[in-house]
Amino acid sequence: MNWIMLTWCLRLLTGGVLLASALGKSLDLQGFADVLVTYRLFPDWSLWLLALRITGIEWGLTAWILVGWRLPTGALLAMMLNSLYAIGLIVTLFRGLDLPNCGCYGVFFPQPLRWYSPLEDLALAGICYALYVGAQVSRTTLDTVS
Repeated sequence: MNWIMLTWCLRLLTGGVLLASALGKSLDLQGFADVLVTYRLFPDWSLWLLALRITGIEWGLTAWILVGWRLPTGALLAMMLNSLYAIGLIVTLFRGLDLPNCGCYGVFFPQPLRWYSPLEDLALAGICYALYVGAQVSRTTLDTVS
């Protein structure tokens, strides 16, 4: 499999996960804000705005990655987002909080916070890094062919 095909597959995978996450949160923003309360990381007055921002960022990254415009930058931003999610989950686990829903896909597909939840986000961050590398190599390959 060449780099261009691999990059295309990674774009679909990353964009698909971001799409599912953004859509799940958007369908019930108040429910997602209620999930954010359970983390006890942010003041209550900020949760609605935080829910809107997180969802907006995910929608933006979904479009960015699926369209492929400046793909290396989009991949790095998606990697940073997933890394931040992993850090938040790790902090929450170390605090000993029991969350029936991590909020990863909103309230319609609830996933409890488990010890391996941060590993899922770190795996997604790794996929985003592979997308970054693939986009760089693909761009170089296309530039030399042209």
